[in-house]
Amino acid sequence: MVFSSMTFLTLFLPLVLMGYCVCFLPVFGKRWSGTNRVPANLFLLAASLLFYFWGEGWRIWVLAASCIGNFLLAWLMMWRVTTLEKQDEKNEYIFERTEKLNPDGPRTNFQKLLLVTAIVLNLAFLIYFKYFNFFIDNIADVLPPVWEINKWARVVLPLGISFFTFEAMSYVIDVYRGDVAAEKNIINFSCYLTMFQHLVAGPVIRYRDLYQQLTQRTLSRSQFASGVRRFIVGLSKKVLIANTVAVIADKAFELPPNQLTTATAWLGIVCYTLQIYYDFSAYSDMAIGMARMFGFEFLENFNYPYFARSAQDFWRRWHISLSSWFRDYLYIPLGGNRKGPWRIYLNLLFVFFLCGLWHGASWVFVAWGLYHGFFLALERLLTRDKKKIDGPNIGWKSLFSLFGHGYAVLMAMGGWVLFRSETFSHAWGYYGALIGNGEGGGGANAIWLYYALDVQIAIGAGILFSMPVLPALSRWWSRQLSHYTLSENPMSDVILLSMEMGRTVVLLGLLLLCFLPLASGTHNPFIYFRF
Repeated sequence: MVFSSMTFLTLFLPLVLMGYCVCFLPVFGKRWSGTNRVPANLFLLAASLLFYFWGEGWRIWVLAASCIGNFLLAWLMMWRVTTLEKQDEKNEYIFERTEKLNPDGPRTNFQKLLLVTAIVLNLAFLIYFKYFNFFIDNIADVLPPVWEINKWARVVLPLGISFFTFEAMSYVIDVYRGDVAAEKNIINFSCYLTMFQHLVAGPVIRYRDLYQQLTQRTLSRSQFASGVRRFIVGLSKKVLIANTVAVIADKAFELPPNQLTTATAWLGIVCYTLQIYYDFSAYSDMAIGMARMFGFEFLENFNYPYFARSAQDFWRRWHISLSSWFRDYLYIPLGGNRKGPWRIYLNLLFVFFLCGLWHGASWVFVAWGLYHGFFLALERLLTRDKKKIDGPNIGWKSLFSLFGHGYAVLMAMGGWVLFRSETFSHAWGYYGALIGNGEGGGGANAIWLYYALDVQIAIGAGILFSMPVLPALSRWWSRQLSHYTLSENPMSDVILLSMEMGRTVVLLGLLLLCFLPLASGTHNPFIYFRF
């Protein structure tokens, strides 16, 4: 069940919202006084497990094991044993529980063992389910007898395992570091880890950003309305732009590269560049919007990455929750920027090697990660001598400022060729077609038959709204609302009402346009579901 399906939009989400709101009625507020949100969290947990079971069936045990195992390991981490010595008697052992570990305090061997156990178990689950087939396939290439095992020993990848495993690891590590206290209530923790809004394809939500909301959130009409608007925007990005340009992208990458013309190859990569951004950012928008409907606030996951001026800037804007996870839990512990320039380059390459592998069990994804790691290391190499670069008027820094946007977009597009190709030979051939080495043919000509008006509009809208146009419109809108709210003009109320009605009509129009293709039953899974 995907967010952009009629089953989810017309059945699951409305019923869950109605049941969830019942948990906030005054009668429950009196019974569950204070800031206790256990009834609402329990209902949300049940709905999230149903959502996951709908798509995964009994493989839900993987998610349940992750919830129970990480909860217990972090809970045990808060206990310590002290010895009380008594004269002429045996020593007594006292178990004491601390509310939160001291960030600067020492850690016992038991606590260190719990941390290592949590990391090993989480990675073991992830490696087995995500990379077992990859390892067997590579061994079978070297040792043909393994091929017999390869034919029946196949592991099915559970949905969202890359996301909820990283979230669970960040929780245990943060508890060990003393950044947060371990959750005492397994319902609250399981609600955090399984919340259907972000379970399958992110963002990668950290417990430390959400734990207060698990017990202290409220529902408000303004927050709910904001969530609905954000959800509709995300749905529109997915259905009207991503799904539309996907037709061209899929056709272009399905052709053998030698049958492409240069124009067709560029059309295909432009469409895929738009597709993957609007597909994934749409999911994040819908997740953030639904979270607001339920009283939660998720951090932003995208910040107009195609408006970046460098590879480093691109990764500050693209999949922010994942890039910050790798930064905080891998790059900085490896030494970050503190170990000298060559260590920095190695750290970047290693982190992006793992980033590529996280995206998929394939050497092509590894190459994609190293591709970005290379550009990040290269930029640091070119800008490490600031006095030399900051010269009077010229230098690499000035060139990056002048041509940065074009460079960053072309760098990203070059990476997407690897990301979308299934083999290195296909990627290499596609690169060749981009520079004019494609021979062309009937297949390439047939692709242009799909270049209809709807695709042209989607490409134009995709390019326009990949720039920060919406934030500019939002700021203008806020200024207008503030102006007319404070104005003593008797027509101010009428103008405000007209503006709100206009925005509502636009959103309803977008929703209707989305429902038309969805009602036909078109299959439109999100790209990041397979990660």
